[in-house]
Amino acid sequence: MVAIIFGAAGGIGAAFVEALGPDTIGLSRHSAPPLDLEDETSIAAAAAWFAAQNLVADLMLDATGFLHGNGFRPEKSWAGIDREQMLRNFAINAVGPALLMKHFLPLLPRNQRGVFVTLSAKVGSIGDNASGGWYSYRAAKAALNQITHTAALELRRHRPLAICVAMHPGTVETKLSAPFAKTGLTVRSPALAVAQMLPVISGLNVTDTGGFFSYDGSLLPW
Repeated sequence: MVAIIFGAAGGIGAAFVEALGPDTIGLSRHSAPPLDLEDETSIAAAAAWFAAQNLVADLMLDATGFLHGNGFRPEKSWAGIDREQMLRNFAINAVGPALLMKHFLPLLPRNQRGVFVTLSAKVGSIGDNASGGWYSYRAAKAALNQITHTAALELRRHRPLAICVAMHPGTVETKLSAPFAKTGLTVRSPALAVAQMLPVISGLNVTDTGGFFSYDGSLLPW
């Protein structure tokens, strides 16, 4: 039994690889095999490579994500909406994870528990949105939540013991969150965030599949 971490070169992904130990496969653009969310061929090749190893993954965790960079920052109002920024957010935060599910969910165990977790964000919750702004990131993460819930329904038909959920990691000290850390905001190290999420992941059962959870195990609104 092994774990697969997608986005293993990032802060949270690397912390998961460290915490889970040697029976962990970390995949990223720089791994062997490489995996690029914007290149479905690389995702399919990585899945085929894993299938050929005759291993069973009891945990697959998607720690990929995009919030800012390449001159893009979260929009403060609709005046800041930019086509390229929105496309970039959807490519990395929604389409990429959907392609991971397409190629890797069929590799979860057929007759025993297996878990696929994608790291979403609380700001993707429509029900929790009381401040506005961040149009592209919010919308892409909301799309990810819908993709996850939909995939979980299909997964249940083929692998009744498998679990597929979205999880909010909280504000973690990474390059993604660095420009937005502010006084009064609880920022945790990647190691602490992972230490808090792992027991929640271990405690998930089949009735939780398709859910949207916070790092403390609480259920988040859609």
